[in-house]
Amino acid sequence: MVRGSLGSSLGYQALAVSSAAVSLTVPSRSRIAYLYVETNDIRWRDDGTNPTASVGTPLTSGTDLIFDGDLSKIRFIRQSADATVHITYYA
Repeated sequence: MVRGSLGSSLGYQALAVSSAAVSLTVPSRSRIAYLYVETNDIRWRDDGTNPTASVGTPLTSGTDLIFDGDLSKIRFIRQSADATVHITYYA
C-alpha cells in the first residue's frame, strides 16, 4: 500500500515478465518506481545482472515495491508462469 506522496507522477507501464529477464522503460527525470505484481511470482535484481527463476529477490503476486535505487539497473524474471507488473514512475 502506498502511503503519502511519492512526488509528481511521470508515467505508467504494464510490464510483461516472462522467461527472459526484462528491464523498465523509465521516463525522463524518474527517481522512484512504484511496482505492483498482479499475476504470478517474479524475482528481481538491481545490480545490473539478470535474475533467474531461482536467483534474485522474490516478489510474490499481490505485493508491491517502492524502488528508489538506480532504475536503469533493475531487472525482472518470472519464477514459473508469466506475470504482469504495473509500474508508476515519480519524479
